[in-house]
Amino acid sequence: MTDVLVIGGGNAALCAALMAREAGASVLLLEAAPRAWRGGNSSHTRNLRCMHDAPQDVLVDAYPEEEFWQDLLRVTGGLTDEKLARLVIRASATCRPWMVRHGVRFQPSLSGALHTARTNAFFMGGGKALVNAYYRSAERLGVQIRYEAPVDRLDILGGEFRAAYVNGERIEARACVLAAGGFESNRAWLREAWGQNARGEWPADNFLIRGTKFNQGVLIKHMQEQGADMIGDPTQSHCVAIDARAPLYDGGICTRIDCVSLGVVVNNRGERFYDEGEDFWPKRYAIWGRLVAQQPGQIGYAIIDSKAIGRFMPPVFPGVQADSLPELARKLGLPEQTFMATLTAYNAACRVGTFDHTALDDCRTEGLSPAKTHWALPLDTGPYYGYALRPGITFTYLGLKVNAQSAVHFGGVPSANLYVAGEMMAGNVLGQGYTAGVGMSIGTAFGRIAGTEAARAALQLKKTERERAAA
Repeated sequence: MTDVLVIGGGNAALCAALMAREAGASVLLLEAAPRAWRGGNSSHTRNLRCMHDAPQDVLVDAYPEEEFWQDLLRVTGGLTDEKLARLVIRASATCRPWMVRHGVRFQPSLSGALHTARTNAFFMGGGKALVNAYYRSAERLGVQIRYEAPVDRLDILGGEFRAAYVNGERIEARACVLAAGGFESNRAWLREAWGQNARGEWPADNFLIRGTKFNQGVLIKHMQEQGADMIGDPTQSHCVAIDARAPLYDGGICTRIDCVSLGVVVNNRGERFYDEGEDFWPKRYAIWGRLVAQQPGQIGYAIIDSKAIGRFMPPVFPGVQADSLPELARKLGLPEQTFMATLTAYNAACRVGTFDHTALDDCRTEGLSPAKTHWALPLDTGPYYGYALRPGITFTYLGLKVNAQSAVHFGGVPSANLYVAGEMMAGNVLGQGYTAGVGMSIGTAFGRIAGTEAARAALQLKKTERERAAA
């Protein structure tokens, strides 16, 4: 019998497996995906949000605990467990040397990744390189890894884990870590959660999935049925406005449209619906998927002019280009008259001060609703560009309630040997909203905690077994 069973194959699962193995436990990791698709959504990540009190290699200046906490508080609107959130924040300050020991390498913030050099440490080679480094380290340390091993149910008795089932095979372990991701790839569940809107639409039918197709939420639903304490709203997620031409699955970060703050966004009626200049893009980019999801047809259009070129990370697909705004409206299939009324009103409302896309500048609109509060420049310099946007779901926030030891709870009582990390418990910290890199912070912090606690529980049980056998 293995000591610690880890279910999942992304960042949180790997952190748990490595920590459990370092603690002296035998470890078996079950990844639902084939080897070529291993790593879950972690393969699509780029960085880790890090607290630090002074400059550190790739991180500039300081990003103290209280500022990190305020950033998180702001984007979640208070829907966060402060104790667990601060645990994540503090853990982010100390995890990088451990990551480096396991082969992860960091690089300075990319030139197109604005405003993150102080707050976020970027992985050299991105998330895929991080995942591969962890797998190499796990294999070197003797972690057993099985691919194409989806777990569909658990044997739980009195809140304690006994075994997991893979295609009918019963796999026993002394302790278990659940890190199998959310349910963002389960389109039927998304449809059920979001329901039908007042226009008679089923919004989730138009959602695209930014990451892996293997996160079906099977174990989340199973744990619900087993009476585990749950947390989070099934409609809340890391939901980003991405290029409408992105594939249904695994489009990743390159499909994100980063020029929203430099222009305007309209719906399919040609009307604006939110403040594009609310805050820096890394803090507020994840609100736009949900905003687009609330628009008719679940589609929006980011509109920029030539002045924006070079000021944002270019997306993988080129925008629709036109020499005039009316021509752009026609090419995008938008009602030209309404579109032009919207753009004319916006251009007239711009009060241009000192434009600076790297700071919360004083370029704003006046007498316009919704206002654009920063970076408001008239769109008056051709050629003009438009990008159709769809909601892109990264991961969902419905998950299992935990404590500081990452234990799964049943009726308010923490399990003695069942733990959870990553997307399956992120809703404890992220009730809504998102800020760049915090998902990896949560997964790394709680993955390491879960692995440590699972090893402790397993080794204690093994000791008890030996004592009984010797008696």
